[in-house]
Amino acid sequence: MKLNIFSNQAELNEQLAQYVITVANKAIAEKGRFDFVLTGGSSPKGLYQLLSTTYKDQIDWDKTYFFFGDERTVLPFEKDYNGLMAKESFFDNLALKDGHIFYVDTNLSPEEAAADYKQKLDEHFAGGSIVFDLILLGMGDDAHTASIFPHTTLVTNQELTVASVWVEKLNTNRVSLTAPLINQAKHVVFITFGENKATALHHVLSDRQDFASYPSQLIKPVNGDLQWFVDEAAASLVK
Repeated sequence: MKLNIFSNQAELNEQLAQYVITVANKAIAEKGRFDFVLTGGSSPKGLYQLLSTTYKDQIDWDKTYFFFGDERTVLPFEKDYNGLMAKESFFDNLALKDGHIFYVDTNLSPEEAAADYKQKLDEHFAGGSIVFDLILLGMGDDAHTASIFPHTTLVTNQELTVASVWVEKLNTNRVSLTAPLINQAKHVVFITFGENKATALHHVLSDRQDFASYPSQLIKPVNGDLQWFVDEAAASLVK
């Protein structure tokens, strides 16, 4: 695990964009494609805009495939849908071929949407191991990541799959990759900034292991690289 601390969000996004470009080009050179899992929420918007404008020519998008680490169970045209945020801040700036974006179908029930997404992943990876080149993750101020929230069934889910989960505190269902599936990736990056994340980051990176309370601790790639890209505000309590 490597902790990268930056003075501000702009510097963080710039360095993370360079990291994504390096991983993408290496994957394309080695296997002919880049399998890239996006995170939702507001944290990655700046990164997505940077990659699809300033650095648009640095990655072969015709050989890039996009996935989502989790999705909210709202309809695809609603503002809280992670796929819509990515479309508006990322995809609309690129001329992507059909079949390169794997959205979660929230027209289905949460259980059906999870099963459908897992089937899509199995087909993309030709029935073999689902090993993404890069997974971007955010972290909430409650230390959740993807939709693995504290004290939910996803904390203890040991399957390499996509699952639906009821999140009591939000009074809603979510669809998410499980921690074991995330941990199969070659590269996993947390993007975290802001003073409101400081306490959660302190707990997640401390020596005290408590997966139920701090689910981001579950993310430990089996054969991959784990990096944190954080700003000074988020890292203020980290020793």
